[in-house]
Formats: sequence, C-alpha cells, structure tokens
Amino acid sequence: MKIKAIILCSVVLLLTGCATEFNRVFKSTDYDYRYEYAKQCFAEGRFGRAEQLLQDLITLKKGTDEAEEALYMLAMSQYMNGDYETAAATFKKYYSSYPRGIYAEQAMFYVGQSLYEGAPEPRLDQTPTIGAINAYQQFMDFFPESRLRGKAQERLFELQDKLVVKELLSAQLYYNLGGYFGNINSNSESNYSSSIIVAQNALKNYPYSNHREDFSLLIMKSKFELAENSSIDKRMERYQDAEDECYGFINEYPESKNKSLAEKYIEKCKKVTKE
Repeated sequence: MKIKAIILCSVVLLLTGCATEFNRVFKSTDYDYRYEYAKQCFAEGRFGRAEQLLQDLITLKKGTDEAEEALYMLAMSQYMNGDYETAAATFKKYYSSYPRGIYAEQAMFYVGQSLYEGAPEPRLDQTPTIGAINAYQQFMDFFPESRLRGKAQERLFELQDKLVVKELLSAQLYYNLGGYFGNINSNSESNYSSSIIVAQNALKNYPYSNHREDFSLLIMKSKFELAENSSIDKRMERYQDAEDECYGFINEYPESKNKSLAEKYIEKCKKVTKE
C-alpha cells in the first residue's frame, strides 16, 4: 500500500509540475520560446497542448519563416485531437495560403482524410461524404504521382460505397412504404415508382457497385407490386413490364438465390396477360 501511495504521489507531482511548466510557457511573452515548446509538444504527441499554443502563435508568427510550419502543425494537431471538421478547414487554409508550400501535398490529402474521418453512417445526411470524395479527387488531380494516391483512391471507393448504401436504403424504404398496411392505392403506386427510380439511378450512377443485384432485385419486386396495385387501364402494360424485368434479372444473375422469385413472378404475369 505504501508503494502504491508513493507512486500515486509521484504521478500527481509530475502532472502538477507539467501543468505549471505549460502555464508558464503559455503566459510567456517570448514567442520564440513558446513556439519551440509547441514544436516539442507536437513531436512528443501532446497535441492538445500544441494546439493551444499554436492557436495564438499563428497570428503572432504571420509573415515570419515559421508561419507556414505553425499552420500545418496546428491543422495536424486538430486532426490528431479528433476535431476533424476544424482540421479540414485549417488544412484548406494552409493549402490556399501556401499552394507551393513544403506541406502542400500532405495538407490537401488531409483535407480529404479529415472529412473522411467525420463522414456519418449511410442512414444520415451524406454531405460530408460528398465533400470528402471531392477532396480526395482534387488531391489525386493535383498530385497524380503522390505516394498517397493509392490510399486516397481506396478511401474514395469506400466513401462512394457509402453513398451507394444510402441509395439502397432509400429505395428499400420506398418499397416497404408501398406495401405498408393502410396505404391507399395511389400512394402505393407512388412509392413503388419512387423505389424503381432511385434504384435505376443508382445503377446508372454507380455501374461498378457491389450492390447491383440488390438494386435490380428491388426494381423487379417494385415493378411486380406496381402491376399488382395498378388500375385496370394500366394493369396489362405493367404486368408485361414486370415480366420483362424478371427475364432480365434471370439473364443477368442466373445463379441468384432470388431466381425462383423471378420465376414465380413470371408465372403470375403470364397468367394475367393471357386472360
């Protein structure tokens, strides 16, 4: 117990001493000393304290040789502290201020990386995801030979897949609403039609997606349900369209586990169109 108490006291004294030293540096009017201490904190991974010191020094060092390095270290400290939105803005500021600077390549890459880290799950608004995709694309355009290009491309594809999943969830939601109990006929038609449109646009916009079969399945199911819920004057045309969609699904995905569902739909469609 005595040993534990001694260790605890030592840790407390050490932390108190560090805090006292930092406060002394923070209040110092020797800006060069403060800057060197900020660099030391950054090098040692104490990014919170580095950021605190650099916030003021950015203005104070403006026009000096250290200004460029200070701005980059501030952005990287914010990134390492998990403040991704602020970091993205600071990296952008660095690049716009120093487009030919020594850290220009890294700064542009980390704009995308910061936005990537802050991108939400597919169910939420994907504006940050689109921003990250644009940032990575801009980085690859400006630095096509960069050693970071491979990582940027990998992240870009990952973010694009997130957009695909967002569209898939949206198409699925419309499909589910179409069959929701209590929906009047016109609403059912509208929801199934919306599911078809969302899925078709996704197939067009993301031709190499791993979710192509999922979208195609939703189109097929929605067209069949649309036919089932159609008024008399549209019924025959929509059953024929659904039948064609089923044949197209089987041709494109002959090994699909949903092939039997497509065949079931075809049988029903033929029965109606031959009446």
